[in-house]
Amino acid sequence: MRHNKKFNHLGRKSAHRKAMLSNMANSLIFHKRISTTTAKAKALKMYVEPLITKAKNDTTHSRRIVFSYLKSKEAVSELFREVVVKVGERPGGYTRILKTGNRLGDDAEMCIIELVDFNENMLAATETKTKSRRSRRGGSKKAEAAPAAETTEAPAADATEEAKAE
Repeated sequence: MRHNKKFNHLGRKSAHRKAMLSNMANSLIFHKRISTTTAKAKALKMYVEPLITKAKNDTTHSRRIVFSYLKSKEAVSELFREVVVKVGERPGGYTRILKTGNRLGDDAEMCIIELVDFNENMLAATETKTKSRRSRRGGSKKAEAAPAAETTEAPAADATEEAKAE
């Protein structure tokens, strides 16, 4: 039975799996986006998100803990210097997985895993996009028409007040 066995072993021994996830986490921190299989991306998400949470508290102890996972001084300094600055207020969910289709050679499901706050295209799209709610009854058209009628009446009322003042 597989009770309490929650993470994907990815068909590798533990030392190989830890080394692979460490290298992928380093690449994700340096490049902010990497392309990999969906299974590896999900395993990497479980691996790197606690490290980013740990990096929010910039102490020597947390740096040493993160270094024990990443095993790269440059990646640790990049994580504490640049990545945490952008994701500091976010309560979690630092990565995004975008599925890209299947690989030609072995038909493996591929995806792109990226750090959420570093995708300028999506950030620009969400800033320019305005949310508008639509209803089936058409109530929004009536609501939009009412303020327009009020604005046309307001200048007329001002004109009559000016006439009375003279």
